[in-house]
Amino acid sequence: MPLKETWDADLKQAMLQKNEVVRDTLRLLLSEIKKATVQEGKTVTPELETEILQRAVKQRQQSIAEYDKAGREDLSSKERRELDVLLAYMPKQLGEDELRLAVKSLMAELGVSTKKDLGTVMKALMARHKGQVDGKLANRVLSELLS
Repeated sequence: MPLKETWDADLKQAMLQKNEVVRDTLRLLLSEIKKATVQEGKTVTPELETEILQRAVKQRQQSIAEYDKAGREDLSSKERRELDVLLAYMPKQLGEDELRLAVKSLMAELGVSTKKDLGTVMKALMARHKGQVDGKLANRVLSELLS
C-alpha cells in the first residue's frame, strides 16, 4: 500500500483516538504531498513520498539539536515525539555491518579504491539504497574503506 494511503488511514485513526501528535504530524506530511502535487505539478510516487518523509525526519533531527543547544527541553520533547511518529514510516535502515557489506560490494562492482572516488560510490550507494542509509554513517564508512 502506498505511504499516502497509509498516512490517510492512520490520520483517521489518530483523529478517532484523539492522538494529537500523530494527527498533526500526519497532517503535515499529507499537506507536503498536496503542495508537491498542486504547486509543483508532481505526481505522487513512492519516491516522492519517501523524499517528503526523509525531509520531515531531517527537519525534526535538526530542530531537536537546535532546541537542545538552546536549552528548550519543552520544544525538543515535542519534536522527539513527532520524530518517533515519522520513523515508524521510514524504510528499515541498514545497520553499520550491513552498510559495510553493501559498500564493499559496490566498491568491487564499480572497481574503485581511492579516496577521490568517494563521491561516485556515495551517489551509487544512496541511489541503490534510497531511504535505507544514513548519509553521515555512509560517508564515515566510505572514508574508512577508501583510505
